[in-house]
Amino acid sequence: MEPTLLGRRAFLNFLGCAVLIRPNPAIAQQWIRPRTVGVLMGFARDADTQARAKAFEKGLEKEGWTIGKDLRIEYRFSGGDVKRMEAIAQEFVKLNPDCLLGQSTPVVEALVQATRTIPIVFVAVADPIGSKFVASMARPGGNVTGFTIIQPSMTAKYVSMLREIVPRLARVAFMYNPDSATGKVFLPSFFDAAKAYKIEATTIQVQNADEIELGITNLAATPDVGLIIVPDNFVIVHRELIISLTARYRIPAIYPYRYFTEAGGFLSYGVDAVDLFERASVYVSRILRGANPGELPVQAPTKFELVINLKTAQDLGLTIPKVLLAGADLLIQ
Repeated sequence: MEPTLLGRRAFLNFLGCAVLIRPNPAIAQQWIRPRTVGVLMGFARDADTQARAKAFEKGLEKEGWTIGKDLRIEYRFSGGDVKRMEAIAQEFVKLNPDCLLGQSTPVVEALVQATRTIPIVFVAVADPIGSKFVASMARPGGNVTGFTIIQPSMTAKYVSMLREIVPRLARVAFMYNPDSATGKVFLPSFFDAAKAYKIEATTIQVQNADEIELGITNLAATPDVGLIIVPDNFVIVHRELIISLTARYRIPAIYPYRYFTEAGGFLSYGVDAVDLFERASVYVSRILRGANPGELPVQAPTKFELVINLKTAQDLGLTIPKVLLAGADLLIQ
């Protein structure tokens, strides 16, 4: 049966409307909501945290994101203040970002307490299982995964390096905050290493600036001593005080991050924190594209760096073995 003229016109009108209402990909793209990532740093805004933020953004760009266009990043800096961490965590929950990135154990504690639904990627957490952030390293479960600084054998290396640099080393102290999980993770290897080298091992537990000063002053009362600082949030916040006191009492100290050494500390050996942030960007990207954080394995550090401040070594009257000098990633003159 032949279609009527009216039928033909109706059909052509329909086709015309279909062409008119077909979505324009460029316009549709503009309607897509940019994804949002909330980043909570454990420390104040400074050159070090800025370097980590830059590495994180660089990694996201490598993953195909355009910051400011299809991805928005909200940064917050806690300055090491636990109360402020908790307040910012609550602020982020109200913002309802697509993913959260948290630096340090106290920060992640605040984020986990605030939300069990928004995905969280952590960086520089010492003991994610002991802190009850994840069920296991291979299958974290829940809404949390990330990158640890766990390498308990590092403290054994610290003792070994001190023994090599200070041949008459008789006593070594391990400074940490007893409220933090970090110190407890590193303690066993510290005592084992000191025992192996027949060096007296002691701890300095600190929870405020006065205890830091008292602990280092007491340590300096005996000769041939050394000090080990672990990557703990509290001691990192008070690094300037620690560096000043070890210089005053001429105590060789080994630190966990290069910014200690750049600020005048003697020697640092530890995880490359900037590298961790760039690696974390891959997990954040995968989560933004639909991955379940509970199915992304917790990753261990893979890149470490040794930095030696030669000026401080000279002030301490120390001669650095050639092997250590050759293996250093950076020598500060």
